[in-house]
Amino acid sequence: MAPVIGFAGYSGSGKTTLLEHLIPLLKSQGLRIGLVKHSHHNIDPDKPGKDSYRLRHAGCNQTLLATKERHMLYFEYPEPEREEPQLDECLSQLDHSQLDLILVEGFRDQPIAKIEVHRPSYGKPLFYPNDKNIIAFASDQPAPEGCQLPYLDLNTPQSIADFIIQWLKPCG
Repeated sequence: MAPVIGFAGYSGSGKTTLLEHLIPLLKSQGLRIGLVKHSHHNIDPDKPGKDSYRLRHAGCNQTLLATKERHMLYFEYPEPEREEPQLDECLSQLDHSQLDLILVEGFRDQPIAKIEVHRPSYGKPLFYPNDKNIIAFASDQPAPEGCQLPYLDLNTPQSIADFIIQWLKPCG
């Protein structure tokens, strides 16, 4: 299985923006990157009227749309009382033989290595005091007094990419 590192933070803290900057930096180091993002919203990235949309909505439980550029796999879960997705289930759906690193946004309560993304100006509580899986603290302000974790500047994505590359060395 490819190494997995998560990004934990409240909505609006900058996780997606950080990942948007990190992914090209990590790819420039030759890493093949996978991503799992959890959302609480109902999403439908397919376009109404397109063949794949029509066939998927005809009742398929799984639909794989394949082109030479990409494959998109849809899983339909019609049970109205279905629980939130489980990270292990999502990770098992990826082809780990094609990946060097998997980035996870969301799933902040899962027992995986995580970087906390925190903006003090939002007034939200910290995760790291209660989560032993947080391995670094990323913020746009200095780390809180007494924080023993490595501090990563959110405004310097290259330093965060460098931290991840160093973290990966013992993994691979």
